Amino acid sequence: MEKQDKLAVSSKEEYRNTLGLLEPLGRETTSTPALLVECPPSIDENALVRKIDWRLIPILFIVYVAAFLDRVNIANALTMNLPKDLGLVGLQENIALTIFFVPYIIFEIPSNVLMKRFQPHIWLSGCISGFGIIMLAQGFVTSYSGLLATRFFQGLTEAGIFPGSFYLISIWYKREESQKRFTLYWCSVLIASAFGGLLASAVAKMDGICGLSNWQWVFILEGILTIAIGIAAFFLILDFPEDATWLTDEEKRFIIARAGGHEKSQVITSHDLLVFFKKFRNVLGGVMYLTLVVPVYSFAYFTPTIIKSYGYSTIETQLHSIPPVAAALVLCLIAAYLSDRSRLRYPFIAFGLILAIVGLAVLINVHHNFSA
Repeated sequence: MEKQDKLAVSSKEEYRNTLGLLEPLGRETTSTPALLVECPPSIDENALVRKIDWRLIPILFIVYVAAFLDRVNIANALTMNLPKDLGLVGLQENIALTIFFVPYIIFEIPSNVLMKRFQPHIWLSGCISGFGIIMLAQGFVTSYSGLLATRFFQGLTEAGIFPGSFYLISIWYKREESQKRFTLYWCSVLIASAFGGLLASAVAKMDGICGLSNWQWVFILEGILTIAIGIAAFFLILDFPEDATWLTDEEKRFIIARAGGHEKSQVITSHDLLVFFKKFRNVLGGVMYLTLVVPVYSFAYFTPTIIKSYGYSTIETQLHSIPPVAAALVLCLIAAYLSDRSRLRYPFIAFGLILAIVGLAVLINVHHNFSA
């Protein structure tokens, strides 16, 4: 092992071979042979994974809670005085909601490239801090055009947070460990939705304080909180395993090998993109995610407006939006645990899709009873 420690390695294959810990498994789970990484006797693998969990997941979770909360809080603001104060008419509310996604979609992939260049703790903290600054500025807009501008730049600054966090998680964990971490991270969306309703119900009572409307306080307070989280993220977000000063050299090599040999020096080429899109399952996965995310965002953006249409007050509207989110949180965590435990994905995906179809069918056909 001492001799191996002294070997200089550059490529992924050299890195793996030098470590000397890879053995083929008896079955294949992907198009390439599955690999088993033996843990060196000097490393407690479970303790190492727990250490990574505590250093990586909580801050990413908090960052995305803030990001998603800021992204969808306009849905709560639209149930307050925002439409009246800015004179929104016709489809202007919907345009303000959706313009966010134009730069978001365009800059997601370039953002991950930039994250590798600038280091995750710099890039992700910069994204969330910029998002908070724009959110704070949105609290002082006085026109429809100002609202569109802030929503556009919010999409631009947040484009790197979700894909960057997913990429960072994927290089710290092996595949069968990642689903629980991905789900826990994504559950920040549900926490943000629930917390957003609670916060909005409290902020609704601040109408007129310091001459500001309640919707302005929603943006201002959440903007300040997001900026504070961005500053903390600069010091707390992990970079790549090979940059971790709190790991030994042996632990760094072991983490990289067990996660598939991903190194920050690897460059994505046009050939890599071509190979990726030639695989039908990758394209199908994108289509599946599209069909899932459309109802998710429809629910997040329009639930407060729909609930208010049943005659509830602003505060009652925000509180009634919380129970569905709480139920979704519990189900997500259970499904993720069972999926990783069984190393199966399809049954849990199918169950979730069937449940979503049934729920949406009910929503389409029942309009007279809120309890339904």
